[in-house]
Amino acid sequence: MTDLLYSEEEEALRAAVRDLLADHCDAPGVIARTESDTPHDLAAWKALAEGMGLAGLLVPEDKGGQGATHRAVAVVLEELGRAVAPVPYLTSAVVATEALLACDADDLLAELASGRRIGALAVALNVAPGGAYKVVRHEDGALHGELTAIADAQAAHVLLVPADDGGLYAVDADAVTVTPQVSFDLTRPLATVTLDGVPGRLLGDAEAAVHRALRAGAGLLASEQFGLAEWTLTETVRYLKERKQFNRPVGGFQALKHRLAQLWLEVVNLRAAARNAADALATGADTDVAVAVAQAYAASVAVHAAEEALQLHAGIGMTWEHPVHLYLKRAKSDSIAYGTAGAHRARLAELVDLQAP
Repeated sequence: MTDLLYSEEEEALRAAVRDLLADHCDAPGVIARTESDTPHDLAAWKALAEGMGLAGLLVPEDKGGQGATHRAVAVVLEELGRAVAPVPYLTSAVVATEALLACDADDLLAELASGRRIGALAVALNVAPGGAYKVVRHEDGALHGELTAIADAQAAHVLLVPADDGGLYAVDADAVTVTPQVSFDLTRPLATVTLDGVPGRLLGDAEAAVHRALRAGAGLLASEQFGLAEWTLTETVRYLKERKQFNRPVGGFQALKHRLAQLWLEVVNLRAAARNAADALATGADTDVAVAVAQAYAASVAVHAAEEALQLHAGIGMTWEHPVHLYLKRAKSDSIAYGTAGAHRARLAELVDLQAP
């Protein structure tokens, strides 16, 4: 039987990451950063990646990484979700890294594991594992084309680009044009990447690498969504205990107690689904099913938790200064990242041979 409880090492990792994020990613600082021309917090990224070695958790030790498992990465993502941290961890340390693990590119893998370079898979954020994705044209040794909705492309040093010859190519970010798009979630910005005859280094087979990368991204995104939902629930309960109306705490009213109890049930169920997906990615047991189950459930819970937080914080929750809007935007953006809940439900129906009517 699989033990999904957190180990002592995982709890120690959580405490260290939470302390670091408390120093780097306080709510006013994150809000101010979203209004600036530099949405990514590269100081926080450096502390996480180089200071704590967290960028290389999924990379084996003999390839320059920490040799940890997806369960440890899930704990990091829970904390990043709690802080809505504007760092390219999911995109570089998980998705781009998993793509490289499917190829023969140990030098690039070591660079990403060290945190000195940031990678981004040039596939639109909304593409589900196994879904169709746009490719660029490979002609006379150069790459031509335009790719849209690439998450964290602005922070990347190297882009992993799928081409029409079936290959995955490493492209220096300085050689392409990265144009920011207006994105709903200001803490995970999207961009259009234009390749105008740029050189690329062939890494391996794109289809296998992209599928592996997106599956890990979808499975571990659930941990970020759980962290986000848990923070919004905890903060809402705290606020309702303090806020008074008719000379009694608002949280004492039965109608609100029922809403919070229902939300608590959803959040703890999401924790189980997210932990199961992380464990399945680590062990390789029924991975596709576990990822589909987690993503079929995660989006609605994260969005519901953020919506309840916004409503139950009342007037203060509607202000720009209160961070709850960051959580709602991240939850809504995550709900279509790496496939919608509907796409994952359809995939799950195929996997367990239970077709919808």
